[in-house]
Amino acid sequence: MGVSAASILRGPGEIAAMVSDVTKAVFTTKFQTREFIEQAWFICSVTLMPTILVSIPFGAVISLQVGNLTGQLGAQSFAGASAVLAVVREAAPIAAAMIIAGAAGSAICSDMGARKIREEIDAMEVLGIDPIERLVVPRVLATVFVALMINGIVIATGIGGGYFFTVIVQGGNAGAFLSSFTALASLPDLYISMIKAVLFGYMAAVVGAYKGLKAGGGPSGVGRAVNEAVIIAFMVLFALNSIITAIYFQVVPQNGL
Repeated sequence: MGVSAASILRGPGEIAAMVSDVTKAVFTTKFQTREFIEQAWFICSVTLMPTILVSIPFGAVISLQVGNLTGQLGAQSFAGASAVLAVVREAAPIAAAMIIAGAAGSAICSDMGARKIREEIDAMEVLGIDPIERLVVPRVLATVFVALMINGIVIATGIGGGYFFTVIVQGGNAGAFLSSFTALASLPDLYISMIKAVLFGYMAAVVGAYKGLKAGGGPSGVGRAVNEAVIIAFMVLFALNSIITAIYFQVVPQNGL
């Protein structure tokens, strides 16, 4: 039982230790501008199209559901406010989490895993180069930057899709949709959405890098590490989202009608 418990706790403990090491390295090492730009461009290239394709149905589903519900309750004038609130608070960060964990996290894991099985990581350590400072930190910062961009794209696309499906498809009032934006949502909702995006990008990149650095057993081991990285990242991000949302509701007073 002791060995089993230790093996169960080893993974989360090592991930927490790596989060601490990466956080420390972010503030104590020189900013690698070229590596950051290269990694940000790479992550953007693998996440931009999925972001656009995911954000449109997200906005459509939310707008149709919210529009139908507000219509049943006789509150059609608040359809815009409800849709914006749902997109900004939850839909955009969750979509960003899914895309970052599924695309960016897996790409980072496969890159680090390939370096690991080619023994590049061991060679760097022999030369006295810290892989976390040289490889992980630029990828984490680039992922955080792209996560913020993705969050903004999903918010803009979701609100645009909400306007289209509420006003054009369901025949809602355009003036009421636009004027009700601030009835329920507020600037703190946008701030918490951005904070979620930053934390989601940070954790997805760290988990991907951790599983990549622990990969072994050849190419098949890298494939297993990628699958595990995506699953663990999803679990961590959804748990983190629940915790942040619960704290936010307790700390920030909510607007009423």
